[in-house]
Amino acid sequence: MRYTCMRKKLLFFTALLAVTFFSAFHGTIGFSKLKRSNGPALKSGDIIFIINPAGQGKAIQLATKSKYTHVGIVFIEDGKTYVYHAVEPVSKSTLSDFISMSEDGTYSIKRLKDQGLLTDKILKQMSSEANLKLGIHYDLGFNWSDEELYCSEYVWKLYDHALKIELGKLRPLKEFDLSHPKVQQIMKQRYGKHIPYEEKMISPGDMYNSTLLEEIKLQ
Repeated sequence: MRYTCMRKKLLFFTALLAVTFFSAFHGTIGFSKLKRSNGPALKSGDIIFIINPAGQGKAIQLATKSKYTHVGIVFIEDGKTYVYHAVEPVSKSTLSDFISMSEDGTYSIKRLKDQGLLTDKILKQMSSEANLKLGIHYDLGFNWSDEELYCSEYVWKLYDHALKIELGKLRPLKEFDLSHPKVQQIMKQRYGKHIPYEEKMISPGDMYNSTLLEEIKLQ
């Protein structure tokens, strides 16, 4: 009887020790995972690029010699991350919904090197303009007017209007590679015989390569 009682106590303390050890170990693993995923956070004003060759995407890649086909700008609102971007029409999407537009779910983040320029006042101004332009139709003709907007034009103008800086050099259509049959097909559909070779444009690739931006790696 005495042996049985001692054996039960031994089993109890052994089990208690095992549970305590497991809990401590499990908590450590959980903390490590949290720490590893707690890399540089997205900020308002960050620019996010994705790749999707569907639709006109392949023609954009061929003409601009860049893999990037779509771009949006990030704004943090009430602790949630949103991406404003020009599709049909100009829209506000959750980060996950925007990333889901990527062909393989990957994306790249670029950030203004001089973060001191993005004061609360400037970010508020940019956010206000971004919201005012929600619902504007997508610009299939890639014109430089504000009546319709394409993705890189939308983000480029937000920075230009707020800070008077150019995130990428504007180039006339004729400076892009228009030789591929896919590009020729898209231009024929959009313009017919009246191709606006002198129209200045900003491509996602030229914006991505801006020396005013730096790439941010999220962990």
